[in-house]
Amino acid sequence: MVVKTFMDMDQDSEDEKQQYLPLALHLASEFFLRNPNKDVRLLVACCLADIFRIYAPEAPYTSHDKLKDIFLFITRQLKGLEDTKSPQFNRYFYLLENLAWVKSYNICFELEDCNEIFIQLFRTLFSVINNSHNKKVQMHMLDLMSSIIMEGDGVTQELLDSILINLIPAHKFFNQVLVLGRSSVSDLSEHVFDLIQELFAIDPHLLLSVMPQLEFKLKSNDGEERLAVVRLLAKLFGSKDSDLATQNRPLWQCFLGRFNDIHVPVRLESVKFASHCLMNHPDLAKDLTEYLKVRSHDPEEAIRHDVIVTIITAAKRDLALVNDQLLGFVRERTLDKRWRVRKEAMMGLAQLYKKYCLHGEAGKEAAEKVSWIKDKLLHIYYQNSIDDKLLVEKIFAQYLVPHNLETEERMKCLYYLYASLDPNAVKALNEMWKCQNMLRSHVRELLDLHKQPASEANCSAMFGKLMTIAKNLPDPGKAQDFVKKFNQVLGDDEKLRSQLELLISPTCSCKQADVCVVLSFTHPTSFHSAETYESLLQCLRMEDDKVAEAAIQIFRNTGHKIETDLPQIRSTLIPILHQKAKRGTPHQAKQAVHCIHAIFTNKEVQLAQIFEPLSRSLNADVPEQLITPLVSLGHISMLAPDQFASPMKSVVANFIVKDLLMNDRSTGEKNGKLWSPDEEVSPEVLAKVQAIKLLVRWLLGMKNNQSKSANSTLRLLSAMLVSEGDLTEQKRISKSDMSRLRLAAGSAIMKLAQEPCYHEIITPEQFQLCALVINDECYQVRQIFAQKLHKALVKLLLPLEYMAIFALCAKDPVKERRAHARQCLLKNISIRREYIKQNPMATEKLLSLLPEYVVPYMIHLLAHDPDFTRSQDVDQLRDIKECLWFMLEVLMTKNENNSHAFMKKMAENIKLTKDAQSPDESKTNEKLYTVCDVALCVINSKSALCNAESPKDPVLPVKFFTQPEKDFCNDKSYISEETRVLLLTGKPKPAGVLGAVNKPLSATGRKPYVRSAGAETGSNINVNSELSPSTGNRPRQFFFFSCFCYSRSLLDSSFREQSSEAAETGVSENEENPVRIISVTPVKNIDPVKNKEINSDQSAQGNISSDRGKKRTVTAAGAENIQQKTDEKAEESGPPAPSKPRRGRRPKSESQGNATKNDDINKPLSKGRKRAAVSQESPGGLEAGNAKAPKLQDPAKKAAPTERQIDLQR
Repeated sequence: MVVKTFMDMDQDSEDEKQQYLPLALHLASEFFLRNPNKDVRLLVACCLADIFRIYAPEAPYTSHDKLKDIFLFITRQLKGLEDTKSPQFNRYFYLLENLAWVKSYNICFELEDCNEIFIQLFRTLFSVINNSHNKKVQMHMLDLMSSIIMEGDGVTQELLDSILINLIPAHKFFNQVLVLGRSSVSDLSEHVFDLIQELFAIDPHLLLSVMPQLEFKLKSNDGEERLAVVRLLAKLFGSKDSDLATQNRPLWQCFLGRFNDIHVPVRLESVKFASHCLMNHPDLAKDLTEYLKVRSHDPEEAIRHDVIVTIITAAKRDLALVNDQLLGFVRERTLDKRWRVRKEAMMGLAQLYKKYCLHGEAGKEAAEKVSWIKDKLLHIYYQNSIDDKLLVEKIFAQYLVPHNLETEERMKCLYYLYASLDPNAVKALNEMWKCQNMLRSHVRELLDLHKQPASEANCSAMFGKLMTIAKNLPDPGKAQDFVKKFNQVLGDDEKLRSQLELLISPTCSCKQADVCVVLSFTHPTSFHSAETYESLLQCLRMEDDKVAEAAIQIFRNTGHKIETDLPQIRSTLIPILHQKAKRGTPHQAKQAVHCIHAIFTNKEVQLAQIFEPLSRSLNADVPEQLITPLVSLGHISMLAPDQFASPMKSVVANFIVKDLLMNDRSTGEKNGKLWSPDEEVSPEVLAKVQAIKLLVRWLLGMKNNQSKSANSTLRLLSAMLVSEGDLTEQKRISKSDMSRLRLAAGSAIMKLAQEPCYHEIITPEQFQLCALVINDECYQVRQIFAQKLHKALVKLLLPLEYMAIFALCAKDPVKERRAHARQCLLKNISIRREYIKQNPMATEKLLSLLPEYVVPYMIHLLAHDPDFTRSQDVDQLRDIKECLWFMLEVLMTKNENNSHAFMKKMAENIKLTKDAQSPDESKTNEKLYTVCDVALCVINSKSALCNAESPKDPVLPVKFFTQPEKDFCNDKSYISEETRVLLLTGKPKPAGVLGAVNKPLSATGRKPYVRSAGAETGSNINVNSELSPSTGNRPRQFFFFSCFCYSRSLLDSSFREQSSEAAETGVSENEENPVRIISVTPVKNIDPVKNKEINSDQSAQGNISSDRGKKRTVTAAGAENIQQKTDEKAEESGPPAPSKPRRGRRPKSESQGNATKNDDINKPLSKGRKRAAVSQESPGGLEAGNAKAPKLQDPAKKAAPTERQIDLQR
């Protein structure tokens, strides 16, 4: 009867819940929990499960010990599931179903020793599951276990062991499959090698008995079987942490024997493995050298080619990985009989020369090791093949004396090169210049013949010149036809002749040579002929990537009538464009997709033929093959959103976010550099950058802010900025790669802001995160971001609020960056004022166009500056004043339409409002009003005309400021008179002398980061972890929730009908950050007066030494930002400044964080779901290994300041 009563009750029966509360407590007594009768225990367990369902989300049992006893009791009853023929099995199934549906075990997250309960539950379920169970039982068990894994803070090692222990008998399966060939043993037989690889990654000792069978398989008569085993062992031997080669020498020697396999694919796979082995296990280079020597003379061209690629790839990673003998193999192949092999060897050596000799990246010793390369490459000019000669010319212009350098630098490179060449190389270089000059003279004479009147003698002379020119081009036979057709076009187009004259003139620069591509934009009809397009098709087939890209651009600009007028060209062009979109360079892929979209009527079909195979073949394990597909997919989804926006959603959720962005598969170089050249960026990071761009292009195509995709993407980008580019927080990627990802994330937010529908949903917090990128510690990030910002603003693509970001440039320690920002402001302001004058209708949009309206955005941004922590700190106020004047100085150069009074009126009106970001926070509003007073102080001191009457009442943006309340008057002065005098008369603090371009930007303080309580929405997860910087489980926790939340927000919209709470995860400081965080943890029972003195002492110490804009530098060992002697001398004059957190991190509000927690706790929860409450009394946060929030005991108690938080599910 009791069981039936609880079974029929639901959560809405409040009267019944109160009526049966004593009974519910009584059922948890020792009498029932330890009852000797098996059936009684089963019925009690069913009742307890129903009680947890009825009283959810709060359980009627408050004692943690009692909850532990109850769940251990219920777990023991689940053993009855083993016997499916038992008369009581239906009740056991009801118990399991109830627990899985309600997720009752989630209550255990509140318990300190919940791990014991979970381990016992997992062991019980694994022990009772058998073949007699139907799918429902299996699914309920999976739901029960997966909810614990997915919604917990992490998986402990003990719990992980209880899962993996079930894999131990696996060696019997492998021996049956490998030795006896029993494919019927399991459905996984065809995946046996994949299973071996995964188990090896878990624990190599699990496979001790399997390795001899792999050695046996290496000697199989079946070539495909040997190939599969070689691929497997290549991964096992080549993985970074593997010691299999030293532990199992017989297997290693047997594997090396496959380098001489009779089967070509096996030899090819062995050579490809050598590259990973050289990079991950340099100690095995001696074993590999002899085998690579033999394969460098392999009769197969592809194998010789891959030997070169293997050696060059390892050498580019680190020259110490390859010995002189290996480089000698590449040197020999420069004379290979096959052009493809010769080209790869020559280009590889040229890249090594540029990296280690020209840039000197590994010191003098490395430069001397490869100093012979320049001579060897120029010696090849003596070869008879015109292809070799042209390649040497290309290498000279790109690698030996790079054409993209400034003139002075190029001359230095040329002088060094010429002075250090051997006599034969000097002769070759002189011969090269002689041939190039002769070719220019032939072209010049051809142009002179075109200027003369047509005659038979003229035509004969012109023909002779064309034949001479053709001999200097690849494949002279075909070149003759192309040159003839080119000559015909040259005779008809006078502008083309003038461009050619410019190209061959001695004064032509490399930049002027690029102008020729512009002709296709300005004169597209000049290209519309079959002969011209045939020539362009030949250009598309050339191996020169830039030539092919330019040809695609010309087709895109001029080919609108190809489909109707030239069907033969169309049929030839389509497969080439498809190939470029799938396997070309990223630039070629972009141009190919746009070309298809521009010139073909059946573009939907053509784009689908590219989209579908690319989306199916994405593989995050091969990042170097991802970049081009990601570029193509992004542009396809942007150009044809109606067709591809929906299928792209699953690609984004399942691959882009889950597999690519939320995983770090490779480990970056820990060299301390904040920036690396493009050619040194790892393929994985390049793929992640393209993935971020794909997300932006996908959203720009949809232009829909009603879907959750845009909000989820913005949260992901914000997470990237908060985590400083290391989204998984596993500290596996290098600092230079993190800089790339921060730049990509900030640029992506700025790109989305250019679309009005997305600008509306970008929160002030996200805008502030984006703005702080301009104060990034990496010089190149600041530089590139400022350039992108200026480019978008000058085209009036970005909202006016983004111009306020330039005010933060006053803090930049590099004088050139500040000067550049000021020029950008001057340009933007003049363009906007000119636009308003020329467009009378623009007066209706003054709020988004008038430059003076940037003032409220600037004030709000500076009020939320992470450096601005104390509103009465004079040094911080001086920083605010410098930033304000940086913008106001440009705005106040002219007093057009009494603009000075207008700006003053705006600052006064802001003091009558509240900060819309945190309207109830007195400290936040005080900082806002303080910035307003500083702005008024500056305006009053710099202009005598500001006291005039404002021409109109300014309108403040409601996104940042509340509407002024009636009868509210704020005439309080938030800065003292003494402070005003110091701000106006005090000398500006000088900027420190930079020892390097990249200078860390530090901050004076940091508040905990939480979003405003007003922005709360629901989610199915609420985990609030306060972790110390040494937290161990942080990366796993962040990974689980970031991936889970983003994917569910995109795919499970139908499931998420219930209201949901935000998943907030603490973000810890990157341990490799060259700037050290100083944090003060509140401690109970400390005298507030003494505590205040401690803080003031720390504050005073922090203000001892500073640069312009409060910048303090902290150097890191081996880092790129090393201070020079000038900084060392400066440090001798006084004590060093304390280490401070760097800029670019999100500002946080203490009280705001507490309000957010209370709001989360008081929200209604989904039916039957129990969530962990957030501690309001723990002053120091939770321990790293036990990051679960205890149950709330006293909501009224004042909470400690929260750690940094991030919301990906909001």
